[in-house]
Amino acid sequence: MTEDSWEVAGRRFTSRLIVGTGRYKSLEETRDSIAASGAEIVTVAVRRVNLSDPSAPMLQDFVPPDRYTYLPNTAGCFTAQDAVRTLRLAREAGGWNLVKLEVLGPPPFLYPDMAATFEAAAALIADGFEVMVYCADDPVAAKRLEEMGCVAIMPLGAPIGSGMGVVNPYMIRAIKAAAKVPVLVDAGIGTASEAAFAMELGCDAVLLNSAIAHAQNPVKMAEAMKHAVIAGRAAHLAGRMPRDYKADASSPMTGLIR
Repeated sequence: MTEDSWEVAGRRFTSRLIVGTGRYKSLEETRDSIAASGAEIVTVAVRRVNLSDPSAPMLQDFVPPDRYTYLPNTAGCFTAQDAVRTLRLAREAGGWNLVKLEVLGPPPFLYPDMAATFEAAAALIADGFEVMVYCADDPVAAKRLEEMGCVAIMPLGAPIGSGMGVVNPYMIRAIKAAAKVPVLVDAGIGTASEAAFAMELGCDAVLLNSAIAHAQNPVKMAEAMKHAVIAGRAAHLAGRMPRDYKADASSPMTGLIR
């Protein structure tokens, strides 16, 4: 078999699982969980992670950037201005150009604020950023973001940290069918079967954090997510059997022993 890899912004990856670096109990647990996941890309919340103070514990010491592709994101940003400023600072601090944009609406749902997302995406693309964008599960909005120049579309499966899985698979499938750039389910995944389901829909990859970090055994859950994404991708490529309301026996109904 040829290697089943995928590409975003000219960068090629073999793992289709992207994981976050937040909410773990320790940096040691972060390191071990990410290693178990097999991920090659890790998201870094620029507003929350120490990237520059050498006197404090640093993520780079546990999740080395020469081993993983860092994907700075705008977690915790509620305005377009904050998101753009955060990613400009990230580029100044680490030289990162491939970034994840998210602009959130108010609690309790933290649903993507699409007006602010469009505003921030336009500014970042004009600045030369390669923008992977978190968005609503809306095919019209997703297509508009792609046409603006975003390099990947990342519709939510469910609200951030909810663990509800993919609640609107029909729209995720519609977004993927229309897209010419990678489509990743981002947010809402709670367990391995949900990650596999996202991949069975044809998504290019899955991004998650809380599902691993909040598990009773994060390292074991990270390993489960690794295999789930592989299995879901294989199932998508295999092509599932059609659904039918009536039975179709797998053993022949003729020539029975009397």
